[in-house]
Amino acid sequence: MAARVAVRSLRDRRRAADRRFGARLLGSAAVAAIAAVPFGLLLVLVEGQWQPLRRIDAGAARRLHGIALAHPAWTSTLRFLSDRLWDPLTLRTAVALLTGWLLYRRAWRLAAWSAVTAVAGGVIGLLVKTVVERARPSLEDPVARAPGFSFPSGHAMTATTSFAILLLVLLPLVPRSWRALCWYAAVFSVLGVGFTRVALGVHWFSDVVGGWLLGLAVVALTTWAFEAWRADAGRVRTAVGEGLEPELTDERPEPGAFDGTGERPVP
Repeated sequence: MAARVAVRSLRDRRRAADRRFGARLLGSAAVAAIAAVPFGLLLVLVEGQWQPLRRIDAGAARRLHGIALAHPAWTSTLRFLSDRLWDPLTLRTAVALLTGWLLYRRAWRLAAWSAVTAVAGGVIGLLVKTVVERARPSLEDPVARAPGFSFPSGHAMTATTSFAILLLVLLPLVPRSWRALCWYAAVFSVLGVGFTRVALGVHWFSDVVGGWLLGLAVVALTTWAFEAWRADAGRVRTAVGEGLEPELTDERPEPGAFDGTGERPVP
């Protein structure tokens, strides 16, 4: 009898944790755009057309555009990286496949975190672009063109959120000796995306920085929501280097995952 009461209490605790997790995910997504102080400061400077920032933007655009015009092969490589390998569609497809795999593994909450982080990043970035309405660089003999408004860079923001999702989900499956390399590859890719957008003349430098900062804000806030759920569910807090859910390597990665019989097994 006592064991049955204990199991029921644990299940109730997990259900309550799940409800709070959902509310925190939605709340984090809603406030992500205004919670990032560095991004807010940059937005003020962009909107106020702060002269030192404008000089940095113009100088970077001018110098990199000159290199792009003088080296066609280099420019073709940048186009391939920006429009194929690091294209937002490519990265979102990778995240969608990862989310589907998490659902298959019955890692329900981690799949929800992945989906909400990716979707929130895309929606918030689009909303900010629409509000700011910043024009893209207008250069002589442009080597590339892009539609829509400029701030923040959608490529930079998508790269930040996507590589964060891939890294934080998959780290538990990577041998420890390879994890540092995964971090380096993710950081290099995010920085590389930003560089290609400025070098191709389709974004200002501050657009890219804005995309990075806003993407980091979204990831930080949804990750906080996930970690809060883990605490509510009685799981030990983990270091970021271990990934969001180290238990992903287990047969049942999350407490209370359905085992196919309609029952919630208790670890």
